[in-house]
Amino acid sequence: PGLDQVVVCITSPGGAVTMYGLAASQLMRIKSAGLKLVVCVDSIAASGGYLMGVTADRIYAAPFALVGSIGVISIVPNVHELLEKHDIHTHVITAGKYKRTLDVLGEVTEEGKKKFKEELEEVHVAFKDHIVLNRPQLKGHIEEVSTGEAYLAVQAKQKGLVDEIKTSDEYFGSISSAYDIILLQEKEKKKIFPFDLSDMALAGLRTSLTSAIIKNKNPMLV
Repeated sequence: PGLDQVVVCITSPGGAVTMYGLAASQLMRIKSAGLKLVVCVDSIAASGGYLMGVTADRIYAAPFALVGSIGVISIVPNVHELLEKHDIHTHVITAGKYKRTLDVLGEVTEEGKKKFKEELEEVHVAFKDHIVLNRPQLKGHIEEVSTGEAYLAVQAKQKGLVDEIKTSDEYFGSISSAYDIILLQEKEKKKIFPFDLSDMALAGLRTSLTSAIIKNKNPMLV
């Protein structure tokens, strides 16, 4: 602890805030254990992907990687008027004033839209607080980088979202003489069918992670 590193290569455009919030918390446990956490982004770490990545002590990104997208979005299609037009009535029964603000079948009200927007804003504030907690240097201009825009890594570095422009291969190469590198990869399950319903349900929500535990080669320092 204190000398070894855990390097996580993140490839993710984002997804459900609860899932990525949990993933970020799990990464923070690595730092709590006294290990240095490094994140490498070769293609994209946007929105939830960046929520995870920002927990690192150092963030490396390839020149054309997309980083940032610090914002919150929710798309709720609604067919209430279409159903009404065809004399099909849907009854949405709730207990609690704001149990259901917007949904697919129920009537969309201005009050419901206002409440839904407030909830998105609350998540956005929590997102920004999380970033400032992990990268205090962004505190003075967090609003500037939290517009929901995704930046090329070169721009992201200028804005303080990443530390260095470097691919994961370049990073591993730069430390290979000083560390033993142990590669850990998720083992893919064999699929009985050509498609997996669970994968379809979680499309866009899964994060591709490749982790490497880096151990210092100097026996006096391990």
